[in-house]
Amino acid sequence: MPIFELTKEIIFPDPELADNSGIIAVGGDLTPRRLLQAYRSGIFPWFNEADPRVWWSPDPRMVLYPAEVKISHSMKKVLKDKVFSVTFDNDFEAVIHFCKTQPRQGQKGTWITKEMMEAYEKLNEMGYAHSVEVWKNDKLAGGLYGVSIGAMFAGESMFSKENNASKAGFITLAKTLEKLHFRMVDCQIYTAHLSSMGAREISRKKYLRELALCLEKPTVKGNWGKMQEFEV
Repeated sequence: MPIFELTKEIIFPDPELADNSGIIAVGGDLTPRRLLQAYRSGIFPWFNEADPRVWWSPDPRMVLYPAEVKISHSMKKVLKDKVFSVTFDNDFEAVIHFCKTQPRQGQKGTWITKEMMEAYEKLNEMGYAHSVEVWKNDKLAGGLYGVSIGAMFAGESMFSKENNASKAGFITLAKTLEKLHFRMVDCQIYTAHLSSMGAREISRKKYLRELALCLEKPTVKGNWGKMQEFEV
């Protein structure tokens, strides 16, 4: 399959035309309009600092249906004992910063470039991108961030400074989204960490069908931490 080169026009090719690696296009920009159109199209950006902007629609796709989140016995105890407290949209900039600087096994650097940080901070200001903060003794112990589109939450990255901190944030997010009738969390690509918490791979075709249903619902925008229904 050919890899498409994006122009200034805010459009994407059919994601089913992605090559075997999942790459669908290169180029374009990271403006809010393009990023939101990408998510609505089942596409996301992922590239390193020195690389061109690369856009992906992998097959299969890793997703979590919120009601299927798995909570181990040890995590049930962590949550019951209130080892951590969890907030939403309390400090988006800190969360994305720590996601950028978190050392990751087998990786020399990070795909969260300065341009990427600025783009998602702008989406946060617009009420589309959201952070989940996990606190221990009033210090940020872990967290994650992503983008809300209709009834889908597209997870982008997570970090953990304390054992189980990112799990506590992810589980709290899933349980909250379930109460709000979100259909799925887009986890993008397989990781054993996400699989252990109930995420699973589905075909791109099924993912796009699910996404279409998600887009029928209005997007919950704004600061989630200030919304009564998001209290945890």
